[in-house]
Amino acid sequence: MINFRYHLVSLAAVLLALAVGIILGSGPLDDTRTSFGGSNDSAPDPALAGFEEAYAERTGSSLADGVLRDRSVVLLTTPDARTDEVAGITADLKQSGATITGTVKLTSKLLDPANRQFAEGVAQQAAGDDESVSSATDGYGRVGAAIARAYLGKGDVDDVGSMIASAFSEGELVATDEAPATRASLTLIVAGPGTSDTASGESQVVAQLSQVLSASGDGAVVVGPSSSSEDGGAVAAVRGGDAAATVSTLDVTDSAAGRVVVPLVVAQQAAGTVGSWGTSRGADGALPQ
Repeated sequence: MINFRYHLVSLAAVLLALAVGIILGSGPLDDTRTSFGGSNDSAPDPALAGFEEAYAERTGSSLADGVLRDRSVVLLTTPDARTDEVAGITADLKQSGATITGTVKLTSKLLDPANRQFAEGVAQQAAGDDESVSSATDGYGRVGAAIARAYLGKGDVDDVGSMIASAFSEGELVATDEAPATRASLTLIVAGPGTSDTASGESQVVAQLSQVLSASGDGAVVVGPSSSSEDGGAVAAVRGGDAAATVSTLDVTDSAAGRVVVPLVVAQQAAGTVGSWGTSRGADGALPQ
């Protein structure tokens, strides 16, 4: 007999498929999508959006309840990350039992490849003789290692971590309403659409940083709306490079059902399973089973 949890997962998969533009029985649509986060000019049907939001609220706790209990997560956001998506993801993570140590905004100054030497200099100077940063082999390796030293690990943020966080903030490389006081074991990077003129370069930097952050803790996940897995987006940059081997991705955060899946992806990453989920551009299906 099919149990209730399996039934809920199946229903969520169907709804998620509808939300990202897959019609059952006819296969994936082409790039002229008409659903949430689509690339054409038509707005999503408010009635359908309301149903999808209500469905996600009712089923989300059943799907992800407790999957991140005793896990801690630091949220890093790109400059174009949408506020409502970040808020929804935060709520779903908390529902799953995760402790969110803080939300840190990665600025355009940090993600602009032209500023790599400046960011590397800030990282090296703030970290001093800390071996985890000084032993990194390239510019973004050192920058990623410094971010990891500030926000990842066990226990409270120490003096070196505080120094790095302050230096990055003063250098306008990151911004946060309140710097995390405790360190996290997992990193979740929430990206935006990736459609600006500067998005491609920034997305490549996100991919490089995510790879370092994943190796520095219990794993990293990069999520974003459906367009983030198209050319120029952060999810596409991760999937198309070396980071794909160690960093999980999801490209449906512009859907309430998609945001419910985020904790499931983070839990899979924490358990050592790397995957690519979401739209038909993901290699592993709509959501983890």
